Amino acid sequence: MIGKNKLDLRDRDFFRTVAKSAFSNPFGSESLQLLDIIAGGHHEDNDVRTEKVSARIRQKLETITSKGKFTWRSFVSEDQELIRVSLLYDTYYRCFKEFDVLIIKQTEAGHTPCPVPFAKGTLSLLRKRGFNAEEALRYFGFYYQMRRAWYFIHHGLIGQNPSLKKFRCHLWRNIFTYDPRWYEKYLWDRMEDFSTFLVGETGTGKGTAAAAIGRSGFIPFDEKKGCFVESFTSNLLEINLSQFSESLIESELFGHKKGSFTGAVDNYKGVFTLCSPHGSIFLDEIGDVSIQVQIKLLKVLEERNFYAVGSHDKLHFDGRIIAATNQSLVELRQRKVFREDFYYRLCSNVISVPTLRQQIRENPATLETLLDHIIQKIIGKPSPRLLLTVIKTLERDVGLNYCWPGNVRELGQAVRCILLNRYYGGDTITASSGMSYELQRAIEEESVDAQELLTTYCKILYQRYTNYEKVARITKLDPRTVKKYIQTTF
Repeated sequence: MIGKNKLDLRDRDFFRTVAKSAFSNPFGSESLQLLDIIAGGHHEDNDVRTEKVSARIRQKLETITSKGKFTWRSFVSEDQELIRVSLLYDTYYRCFKEFDVLIIKQTEAGHTPCPVPFAKGTLSLLRKRGFNAEEALRYFGFYYQMRRAWYFIHHGLIGQNPSLKKFRCHLWRNIFTYDPRWYEKYLWDRMEDFSTFLVGETGTGKGTAAAAIGRSGFIPFDEKKGCFVESFTSNLLEINLSQFSESLIESELFGHKKGSFTGAVDNYKGVFTLCSPHGSIFLDEIGDVSIQVQIKLLKVLEERNFYAVGSHDKLHFDGRIIAATNQSLVELRQRKVFREDFYYRLCSNVISVPTLRQQIRENPATLETLLDHIIQKIIGKPSPRLLLTVIKTLERDVGLNYCWPGNVRELGQAVRCILLNRYYGGDTITASSGMSYELQRAIEEESVDAQELLTTYCKILYQRYTNYEKVARITKLDPRTVKKYIQTTF
């Protein structure tokens, strides 16, 4: 129903900003700018900014209430949508901290859904604000989903550099699309059709990214039971495809029937059977599976049906697929070991995970930030003294220009090694190959200039020979120039 009430120009501009903020990517630069506009000025403290934003939106909505125009359905078309979104946004701001507490409790509780004590009040407020029972439940589910997505992306991916910021934004779009209005209207219960392909070196955090996506799917709320229908901790099933032999991998994926092969002494459920309708399956090291397995996976993705090994009973899969590989997609396809039709079914969203080298090159402070985070996880609290010891040890033993071929995973082990031995020698065997891979990918993507090309080449050679003179002879450069390139940090 379209009403007759209208906002004045000043209120309309304000609520347009609120609506734009509501649908903005929280990991993008525009998001903070919009929040500062709503808050009426720039605020360095996020808590102060949040309080100001919430207070100003509430004040504006109360002004409209005092004029007897509270029902959003009574406004003309554009104004109706602006008020609707602003009411939803205000309701979210009233409960997002309670959702944060719920996320922590649910993580600790595991697979049993936790009670949601604030649900009754939030649902009542939504209904009071003109949303019917079905809409109120759906938006309450959206709030929980949005907060989980923010929580796991923000806390799982540490660092402030352009490539990581871009990566966080990409993960958010993977969950809510480029325009969340499309998600809200058309796709919130259709995201299983959108596969995700994470590509990056070993140790870059593909598993962390997959967990953020898998734990952030939409989960309906059961009002009668007072909890969500399932725990997000059980929403992601992970299988590393490189761990299983060709004879076992189909059983792990699709399950098998008792007696279907030697050793099948009982019925067995694979991950496609175990995955809930609201869950996801993370197929790690997808580049290692055979053509035969790719064909069967492709069929599941296209038809959503599959059969357990040795069974004629058709089973249905409703979840979402997240795949990952540490190999070059270009090379896999050129070698014909990765089917083109399988690639095109997975490539609706290919996300490149930045290497630790790239992040440090963009912002050297990233190294200290990550080290501090790792130390806190190990000992349970910050320790400036241990942080300084680790940094000085790394500077002494491998140098601050070390290329970290094992990425964040290697960094974590380096910290543990230093805490035990006060020494870390680095990985000289794979260091040059890791840098070579990044250089190859940069060339393929046409994202490297001549200066960086020469610098990286010199570093690769130095990692291999640890001798400036040898590198100078190979590159036909002056040894002083070689040393300058090797010691350069972009």
